[in-house]
Amino acid sequence: MTESSPAVEIEGVSHWFGQRKALDDVALQVERGSIHGFVGANGAGKTTTLKMVATLLKPARGRVRIFGKTLRGHDRWAQQDTGYMPDDCGLYESLRVIEYLDFFAAAYGIGRRQRTELIKGVLELTDMTGRSDDLIKGLSRGMRQRVALARVLIHDPQLLLLDEPASGLDPRARIELMEILRELRRMGKTIFISSHILAELAELCDAVTLIDRGKVRYSGTMDALLAREQETRAYLVRFADADDSLDAALEQTHGVDSFESVGGGEYRLQVPCDGPLPQELLRSLVAIRADVSGFAVDRRGLDQAFLDLTEPGIEA
Repeated sequence: MTESSPAVEIEGVSHWFGQRKALDDVALQVERGSIHGFVGANGAGKTTTLKMVATLLKPARGRVRIFGKTLRGHDRWAQQDTGYMPDDCGLYESLRVIEYLDFFAAAYGIGRRQRTELIKGVLELTDMTGRSDDLIKGLSRGMRQRVALARVLIHDPQLLLLDEPASGLDPRARIELMEILRELRRMGKTIFISSHILAELAELCDAVTLIDRGKVRYSGTMDALLAREQETRAYLVRFADADDSLDAALEQTHGVDSFESVGGGEYRLQVPCDGPLPQELLRSLVAIRADVSGFAVDRRGLDQAFLDLTEPGIEA
């Protein structure tokens, strides 16, 4: 494992299913220890790409590397380093949760004594300890997704490949899943996660790749995506005790082109793309108002950026 190399490198990958070209010269990188979003409409090529990284599919053309080593096929070393969660993860419904995890731990060749500790750990991480004796068939969709994620983690892989893991989840289950993924990143895991909803990943990912009809349309940071072909950047700033003097203070703040109140003490500020960096703007705001209680990039432009970079009417 080459320490300086990205977790995933995809170079010039193309693939066909019969006469249909599923991937067209795809190239992207996923940095170690990051959460990298992979976004595109249904049928855009996300699952095909993830299956290649998971060694389940070999590209017709091009090269895939993980941790600096080129994949040749069903590489056992790569399968030990990765955990793949498909979009429709089949679970053995007649088993209890703990039996299901024990089965897969044994399949990875983990000894019985070690299995007990590993299963305990993944159940705690996915907040499923209290449901370990439940039959899988009686679990909700959100709980099943947690079991599937626990199974992916059982052999302690460094790279997680998650294909639409939030699909079909209610809002609370989505939030809880995203918090689990943040904890996994804090543990040093690299996460390559797909979705067809860009805004769903906006606050989670360090970088994103947009794919459309098998072609990569963009790959880079969220901030750079927002800044494409825009003259300004937008920030959401919350003030603890906004009063009548705030508007006058904002008018005098260096780099602020315009601003509007969006309610609850929160303001949306427009700043030129060549203006102050986020940390510089925050320092200026604190200097004029000591009660800044929230500061974030406004992600509302992401959907428009996605539409600008993709074409309507994706093929199934």
